[in-house]
Amino acid sequence: MAMTPDDSSTDDCSDTMSLTASVTDYPIEHGRRYHKYHEGIYPYPNDEQELDRLDMQHQILKKINGDRLYFAPLTNPERILDIGTGSGIWAIEMAALFPDTTIIGTDLSPVQPTHVPPNVHFLVDDATDPEWMWEENHFDYIRMSNMSGSFPSVKDVLRKALKCLKPGGYLEWHEVDPLCRCDDDTMPPPNPDGFSEYSLHDWVEFQERAARTGEHRRQFRIAHKLADWLREVGYVDVEDRIVKVPLNPWPKDPQLKTIGAWYETDWLDALQGYSLKPLLSLGWSKPEIEVFLVSVRKCISNRHYHVYHNLHRVTARKPHPHEQSS
Repeated sequence: MAMTPDDSSTDDCSDTMSLTASVTDYPIEHGRRYHKYHEGIYPYPNDEQELDRLDMQHQILKKINGDRLYFAPLTNPERILDIGTGSGIWAIEMAALFPDTTIIGTDLSPVQPTHVPPNVHFLVDDATDPEWMWEENHFDYIRMSNMSGSFPSVKDVLRKALKCLKPGGYLEWHEVDPLCRCDDDTMPPPNPDGFSEYSLHDWVEFQERAARTGEHRRQFRIAHKLADWLREVGYVDVEDRIVKVPLNPWPKDPQLKTIGAWYETDWLDALQGYSLKPLLSLGWSKPEIEVFLVSVRKCISNRHYHVYHNLHRVTARKPHPHEQSS
């Protein structure tokens, strides 16, 4: 299903109203709001608190990327697709750079602004559907960002994106690998036999465990596998640009210190919303989750632990027919 949040193009107003209600009657659970369309397949919130965080996360990525919105070599693209557009801020900013380009942002929730540039269109859609609504060779550029825990099969989504890209078109995916890394041994190691001194190790492990179980199975740690998966399904010119992102302001470098401060805030703001449903699915109670998150927050904010994450910025091209046959 696809619709714009303010869709008034149909002659049947009652159908439009019921369709709108089917995606905007958001369930409220544990004090957070979640998507209604294909309810339950995405375990993270879509409320105003989360939308504000997504906008902040967008600014962090821009800071890390030197204010760049993309790395693919785009030249007068006709059509762009932003899968999992969230608040829609990336699509709106891209519209200013490419005013003659049609930019479509899709999401499970119609939470994006209604007053947007005329070349931006937001649709309710699920990228895990068996077939996408667009024909082959439709888009010049497809973009995704921060989709950990969103898809049961990332390779399946990559195949569908490949089909919808024009020959020579690009896919770009920016994704943080939540595996905690440290280059100077200040971070305590994981404890495979119980809870770790550095609780964020355990948080990542519990997220992976939750993603592998339950009704809606998903792939959680995906960033470090994207480049290989892209090659496996048929993309060429795959490039994986990796940058270290400090978890808090521990670096001495002023720019990295600023990025670390922002990134710490992003994690602290996201932590509860990204923990509730996964840990509840493992049999935890909400009080148990809250106690555990206290220790996770302390680790995130501890400047003595020089922890960072790898941000993978992956670009890949759909080959031309003569390249596929060679």
